[in-house]
Amino acid sequence: MEAPAAPHNPADPAPEGVSAQITVTSPEQMREVGRHLAKLLRAGDLVMLNGELGAGKTTLTRGLGEGLGVRGAVTSPTFVIARVHPSLGDGPPLVHVDAYRLGGGLDEMEDLDLDVSLPDSVIVVEWGEGKVEELTDDRLLVVIHRAVGDTTDEVRHVTVTGLGARWATVDLSVLAA
Repeated sequence: MEAPAAPHNPADPAPEGVSAQITVTSPEQMREVGRHLAKLLRAGDLVMLNGELGAGKTTLTRGLGEGLGVRGAVTSPTFVIARVHPSLGDGPPLVHVDAYRLGGGLDEMEDLDLDVSLPDSVIVVEWGEGKVEELTDDRLLVVIHRAVGDTTDEVRHVTVTGLGARWATVDLSVLAA
């Protein structure tokens, strides 16, 4: 099995777009970032989450699910690859994908029919960088950095970058509130 694409390196230039930086010091704060982010999302939005193992991608997605008001516990879909969480109200469903085990690009993910789900859903793809960009020019890239190695440090640095016309005028600074 091929290793997943390397997460975005903070030393690399940031992708061009609107961005916000958030420092998170606990899992509850990460969920809160997800709840705030959910207020900005609508059907047709693609969110790509990148970060080291244990960085908090699923925790952030759990907050998104809470904020979107979807059914079912949001857990890592590592072994099932994708889970659909229908809305409990009038909002869009959440499609949560874990592309960690998928080595290729969009072709390998074709069986998931993300292109069919996208117009009516919010799609969140963990480990999606280099795999799902072809779905849409308008997307959010969320990169979570944490200390690696033997550490109990809970601090995470989250960079949210909105790419494309959809995000050009969205105030992402509300995520830090």
